[in-house]
Amino acid sequence: MNITWTLIQKQRFQELNASVAQREMCFESQQDRDRVFQEQERILVQQGKLRLKELHDTKKRPSLCVLEQKLVEALTQKGFVQVITPTIISKGSLAKMSVADDHPLFSQVFWLDTKRCLRPMLAPNLYTLWKDLLRLWEKPIRIFEIGTCYRKESKGALHLNEFTMLNLTELGLPEDQRQQRLEELAALVMDTAGITDYQLELTTSVVYGDTLDVVKGIELGSSAMGPHPLDDQWGITDPWVGIGFGLERLLMIKEEAQNVQSMGRSLTYLDSVRLNI
Repeated sequence: MNITWTLIQKQRFQELNASVAQREMCFESQQDRDRVFQEQERILVQQGKLRLKELHDTKKRPSLCVLEQKLVEALTQKGFVQVITPTIISKGSLAKMSVADDHPLFSQVFWLDTKRCLRPMLAPNLYTLWKDLLRLWEKPIRIFEIGTCYRKESKGALHLNEFTMLNLTELGLPEDQRQQRLEELAALVMDTAGITDYQLELTTSVVYGDTLDVVKGIELGSSAMGPHPLDDQWGITDPWVGIGFGLERLLMIKEEAQNVQSMGRSLTYLDSVRLNI
């Protein structure tokens, strides 16, 4: 016989971030399956308790915070300036990004009232900063932000309503260097996150059109370059590159976890460990 885990067992393994090998085991009988499930669940629970003990005794900070600090250090050492912008943005800012009432992303936005929402992306605020910084700083202008974004995402192992984005941009570089620069920036982030063997794939974004995505099994980051049709809305004429990453997804791949919920802000998980163990 080729007996696999029950739906409840699969759900429990996902909660406990079981490995692929553990999740794909097959058995000759239900009795064997249930016995092995109890053994594997006990192992995963023990591993979780050890991780929580490490967090308490030595680590002191969740992996999401550690990754954010590493990225800040790596980017500032390369000449990027960190910025902090508002979480609440205007409907007009989204419209400048082409996210109007008929846009696919519009229905995923958390609206506070008819004119304000929680930002679903960092780009509108960075565009706004570009316009002023062009008057104040010499080019190229290199800025980045790490901040929380909000979307009414479909439920699943790869999506969060509240997630942490890194968006790094460089404005005013030679146009013929944009592709190479995007590859360099992707490598900088992935090396800092400790992820290798990723791919760069051309695809299409609902906001930017053609993009270059960073992929390792799942999409980890997405990039764009200008001049771009959106630039006119912001008065931007210089060539630019930008690339954004979801930090929880980076952690999920780095730690070979099974669901992104365990990597983010949560009252159910702490540093990827399910607290009902």
